[in-house]
Amino acid sequence: MAQPRNNLQSGKPNTSTRILVIDDEPGIVDFIELGLGYEGYEVLTASDGKTGLQLALSEVPDLIILDLMLPGIDGFELCQKLRQTSKVPVIMLTARDELNDRVRGLDLGADDYLTKPFQFKELAARIRAVLRRGNNSPEDSTEKGAKLIQVQDITLDPALREVRRGSTRIELSLREYELLELMMRHPNQVLPRDTILDKVWGYDFGGDANIIEVYVRYLRQKLGKPNPITTIRGIGYLMKLRHEEEEPD
Repeated sequence: MAQPRNNLQSGKPNTSTRILVIDDEPGIVDFIELGLGYEGYEVLTASDGKTGLQLALSEVPDLIILDLMLPGIDGFELCQKLRQTSKVPVIMLTARDELNDRVRGLDLGADDYLTKPFQFKELAARIRAVLRRGNNSPEDSTEKGAKLIQVQDITLDPALREVRRGSTRIELSLREYELLELMMRHPNQVLPRDTILDKVWGYDFGGDANIIEVYVRYLRQKLGKPNPITTIRGIGYLMKLRHEEEEPD
């Protein structure tokens, strides 16, 4: 079993944040491990899907960097199995710059993706953004006002991070939940795409802004009809307090 690496000689403070890197390319693993160690993270590594899944479940990392093309269990299958029991943030790595691969990975529960080759500073920025989104403690929710939020027949419980439409519970990924929460906290208010990227993906997000459209589509599919989200063409999105039918883009 791989051991965590804690680079105390880097001169940077130890964050005690543990990151699991699952990739079968030694050069990529060394590159990521060196950079993460310098940033003060603890690092676990695995070179195949089966070992990676075992480590993910037994060591409970704070974040997983997951390559898609793995021997044994590939990244897609691993992410799917992981999401059955865990909500640990996942950043997928892929050598293929194909939209279908990215969409499939996000559909299976990945929180972000990065296409090889990449610069470490971009990976580090993605890691910071994902961890920042996931670090909302119960105290944070209380400070925001953890009472139930309701728009139309959709109810969101910030304390439990639970969403229901009517009496039906809706299972959402971390990113889907945060996007929905942002919209429900600002009903009848147009949210520009730049604002959504800043609040949900983080100011240092370096990906494609079209990712918002992908996640709005996910929410519409999961929440069902009547469609709860209105598109304001050329600007952004909003949730109205009353039902209003609209064909998704």
